[in-house]
Amino acid sequence: MPFRTRWRYVLSNVMMTATGMCAFLTISILFFILGFLVYNGISSIDWAFFTQLPKPPGENGGGMANGIIGSFAMVGIASLIGIPIGFFGGIYLAEYDGAWFAHIVRYTADLLNGIPSIVIGIIAWSLIVFRTKTFSAWAGGVALSLILIPVVMRGTEQFLRAVPTSLREGSLALGANKASTILKVVVPAARRGILTAIILGVARIAGETAPLLFTALNNQFWQGLSKPTASLPVMIYTHAIAPYDDWHRQAWAAGLVLLAIVLAANIAARLVVARSAS
Repeated sequence: MPFRTRWRYVLSNVMMTATGMCAFLTISILFFILGFLVYNGISSIDWAFFTQLPKPPGENGGGMANGIIGSFAMVGIASLIGIPIGFFGGIYLAEYDGAWFAHIVRYTADLLNGIPSIVIGIIAWSLIVFRTKTFSAWAGGVALSLILIPVVMRGTEQFLRAVPTSLREGSLALGANKASTILKVVVPAARRGILTAIILGVARIAGETAPLLFTALNNQFWQGLSKPTASLPVMIYTHAIAPYDDWHRQAWAAGLVLLAIVLAANIAARLVVARSAS
């Protein structure tokens, strides 16, 4: 075997081994986190955890029903605001790239995506909480939507750009206008990628804590969307730093539940996509 061929063979095996080890290390870290959460949190998960309010320190039992409801409410508000804006903004960036305004929107989305979440929380506090004189789930949802919009927008743009130009040209050649081509040809062709971008955005905001500390604050009860509202990320933070062992156990349980919610959302979305593709 010539030296050059032998060298390429050895280099290929070395790179294959190195990439395989890195992939295994990544998977191991993920399963370590999952296992650590299950080990520390599974013992505190029962029916009361999902149906009861937190109990005072020193009293066993109780749950985080208010945090679960609050998280769903604020993520839902953020999704109702952020997904449509990000989706149609992504269509504009992908299909009307020649317009000068599209470059400004793209640059603004990239800047917004890079702003620390705590700064977004301060802005939402100044615009909503300070003016309404109260913390609320509405303020928390608006703050989370500011994080969701650029993620959905840039993800939608990238997956729409991956659709072959021949599909657009074929639709236009058959007499369809540009709006019909986008909505009936381009978007359906990229629906899997767009849904993936939405899932990633929702999964990101579901675990955000800093914006909610400035907007929704926290609450030991459930008093509606217009009052200070508890959320799982904030309750994990407050329980984890508290000097009570029972609160620590519930913080681990809340982390496990939050991770399970994100995982369930990913699985459900993939099932919907697979069913629509069949």
